[in-house]
Amino acid sequence: MLIDGVIIEDAPMNPPHRIALELTEAALRTAFGAGWRVCCQMPLVLGQTTDPEPDVAVVAGSPRGTTAHPTTAAVVVEVPDSSPRYDTTVKAGLYAAGGVPEYWVLDVAARQLLVFRDPKPDPGATHGHTYATQLTLSAADAVAPGAVPNVTLPVADLLP
Repeated sequence: MLIDGVIIEDAPMNPPHRIALELTEAALRTAFGAGWRVCCQMPLVLGQTTDPEPDVAVVAGSPRGTTAHPTTAAVVVEVPDSSPRYDTTVKAGLYAAGGVPEYWVLDVAARQLLVFRDPKPDPGATHGHTYATQLTLSAADAVAPGAVPNVTLPVADLLP
């Protein structure tokens, strides 16, 4: 992936990450339904020098007739293999700066979902932006994606 003009190579995926990714993809496909694309580990163009490849990005529309990578998503999900620090700082600032309205970090090791909503400028934050709302949900909780608020997903359904 390309972050701020630097190519960053991901480490090999461990089994809990893969399983969480598959579970999250399936849950989001069901939750969002027709009219939405659930893209796994595909580019999301957020600027001239930044093309992250989020674990999951939910994008409005259909792939038919599309000729470019998406430049926004309704929700982006990252599943960190180890510490979620990079995902909750650098990537959170990156997605907030890109105007992604909702960003989730599925922390498999801690069995929780970190939900970031409402991007806003913040000169002291990474990439000059942060999220105004930050929630920590346990496996016993449920989350309703902002783009489909009538649907709730049990956090446990996303975890291996």
